Amino acid sequence: MASFHSSCSFCLFLLIIIFVSFGSDLVEAAYTIPRARSSTVYRPSVWTLAHATFYGDESASSTMGGACGYGNIVTNGYGTNTAALSSTIFSNGYACGQCYQIKCVQSPWCSTGVVTITATNLCPPNWSEDSNNGGWCNPPRTHFDMAKPAFMQIAQWKAGIVPVMYRRVPCARTGGLRFSFQGNGYWLLVYVMNVGGAGDIKGMWVKGTKTAWISMSHNWGASYQAFATLSGQALSFRLTSYTTKQTITAYNVAPANWNLGLTYEANVNFH
Repeated sequence: MASFHSSCSFCLFLLIIIFVSFGSDLVEAAYTIPRARSSTVYRPSVWTLAHATFYGDESASSTMGGACGYGNIVTNGYGTNTAALSSTIFSNGYACGQCYQIKCVQSPWCSTGVVTITATNLCPPNWSEDSNNGGWCNPPRTHFDMAKPAFMQIAQWKAGIVPVMYRRVPCARTGGLRFSFQGNGYWLLVYVMNVGGAGDIKGMWVKGTKTAWISMSHNWGASYQAFATLSGQALSFRLTSYTTKQTITAYNVAPANWNLGLTYEANVNFH
């Protein structure tokens, strides 16, 4: 009997050591908050066949806004080298911010150029048209409806539609992640822009100076939301890439006196 109690005491001692050593990790795991992981460098994918059209005119004014919610794509750093993706690759908005190289192939209308575009919009299905005759973005087609200035870098605009080869490439961004705030006093809606690396976001968390990490749900496009009262607190964000699964933390992105309608830049980014 004495040996039994001695063994139990030893087991209890081990449990205490384990809890002290790993307790914080276990608590954090219970709330499914990922830890920041070491740097992951996104690499280009293989070339794949698709098709491309264009929309709008040379000014690309009709490409402003869009399903990703980037607003004025020029002033927000994306320029006019952008495209709307068919739903097959738009992935319910998780493809927002991804970068692609596109080149025209197998057409007399092709130019020799290669253009790098950012996904900023959705090209919705048009079920009233055949997929090979007007319904270019109907599933399961992979299709890029490009801003006209981007399309004209790979083909003559008179072509209308051309076969292309495309591949995912890293997004070369200057500076850190940018967070544009919308919502109200009880609901924070954040648009994430200027995302480097794979360019996309899968999950996001916010932390005020008076709160624990709060999981944010995907609203639409490149926006995430938290139903919480966070005014008067400096805010930090934790983000996970949709493609690479890398997680990074941007501490103290917004000061305690942050306001809706403003954009705040972090000092970290994906690569």
